[in-house]
Amino acid sequence: MDYPNEEILDGDLERDALFVLKNHKNEIIGAISIDADMAVENLPCWSKELKPGAELARLVVKESCRNQGIARILLASAMEELKKRQYKSVHFLVSKTHERALRSYAKLKFEKKGETDLFGGDWWCYEKALEKN
Repeated sequence: MDYPNEEILDGDLERDALFVLKNHKNEIIGAISIDADMAVENLPCWSKELKPGAELARLVVKESCRNQGIARILLASAMEELKKRQYKSVHFLVSKTHERALRSYAKLKFEKKGETDLFGGDWWCYEKALEKN
């Protein structure tokens, strides 16, 4: 099975949870989703005082646009949307071998909260409180 597949993306669209960033030519150069996966939500590592929390997933940046701050823009925009939706925190899973992502999330002050082997992978669990407006 390919990931993300059409069914997953359709679910993101139905929940108003898929966000894209376009360039001046109106081309999509990045995307991010607010996921609704109960297996992730029920992991014991998430802070109880920061609930409700939401998972960000499927962050992708067009290869030719990488290392230009696009991922940070997508993350910041998604976190603003989560605040509007009354969430207290954001969390996500990151592959333990995805060095670029691990460096980025450390720079953005996400806190490593635990680890899991969900979905046949080896993941770090990261979380960050959403600042109030």
